[in-house]
Amino acid sequence: MLNDINLPLILVAAFVASASPGPATMALAGTSMKSGRKYGLALAAGIATGSLIWSVSAAFGLAAVMMANAWLFEIVRYFGAAYLLYLAYKSLRSAFKSGDVESGGMKTASMRAAYGKGLAIHLTNPKAILFFGSLYSLGIPSGASPQTLLLVIGSVFTLSVIVFHGYALMFSSARVTAGYVKLRRWFEGVFALGFGIAGAKILTTSIVTAE
Repeated sequence: MLNDINLPLILVAAFVASASPGPATMALAGTSMKSGRKYGLALAAGIATGSLIWSVSAAFGLAAVMMANAWLFEIVRYFGAAYLLYLAYKSLRSAFKSGDVESGGMKTASMRAAYGKGLAIHLTNPKAILFFGSLYSLGIPSGASPQTLLLVIGSVFTLSVIVFHGYALMFSSARVTAGYVKLRRWFEGVFALGFGIAGAKILTTSIVTAE
């Protein structure tokens, strides 16, 4: 089974894609610092679930179908951009709120809401489609056995769980949370800028191009 694929190389690529800064890591940082560890972990679980969904979809050809039908990809792209701009608006509004926020004072509505937020961020991220589509089309030989596909899906999902939940634990530490309380407006301004840039980039860049 392992002779068909280079699993270490696949995991390195997946780690770089998961751990690199982006909307998911910004959302994890903000939620973990503002709302606490359990909400950060719930959001991380949503992101990891989104990763699993795209991974399974790509393994069974959905990503290729979306890439071949540009309108499907464009729908995801516009939804993703709109959601990121909405998060930018919320962060910007929080940055301009007067008064200090005590640790744990700004709670996410519920654990389910935090999970849903993480899931929405990853399911509407066009880069996730591109990454998993490339992973299964370039990193895995055609005609790979179901056992090979399941091995890759399980390994990448496990890595995603470790990375995203690790971020949630890191950003919800007492020291980081204390720093957020002191510099709340600056943090929220950075989050607003980051989400805004990511949303605008997705909105203005056509990732699917005609042959």
